Amino acid sequence: MRKKSDGTDLLVDSVVKGIFEKQGLDVLKIDLRKLENRIADYFIVCHGASKTQVDSISYSVEDTARKEAGEKPIHVEGLENCFWVLVDYGNVVVHIFQEEYRNFYSLESLWADAVVEKLKDVKTKVVKPAVKKTRVVKPAVKKTKVIKKVSKK
Repeated sequence: MRKKSDGTDLLVDSVVKGIFEKQGLDVLKIDLRKLENRIADYFIVCHGASKTQVDSISYSVEDTARKEAGEKPIHVEGLENCFWVLVDYGNVVVHIFQEEYRNFYSLESLWADAVVEKLKDVKTKVVKPAVKKTRVVKPAVKKTKVIKKVSKK
């Protein structure tokens, strides 16, 4: 028998895609569906290396979810300082941290009874840095003629 989808899986996939588009780090999907008093079906947790990256990830998540799943967030919080941005879609809640705040709050450990899955970006390829071939240019040396003065005696 086929499982009926309510669009949550598509939303989760598009959120995760948005995170990886901006190189979100240590992405976890926390499945809360089997918990009795859950507040959402899934938590998606990740972090960025800076305020700018956290802001970019949150924008990418919203944009990708809107384009691919047709979903707009119910509420977005934390964009003022970008230490911890929460993007709430109702059944999926996205937490985007800066690394030090993620370590401090340790959200994953608060939901230890849930199923936690670490996600990896399968589309990321290792890109070797381009090696520039440099040409060594030697300074131009002027050839000068040495003229000897001949003294008349």
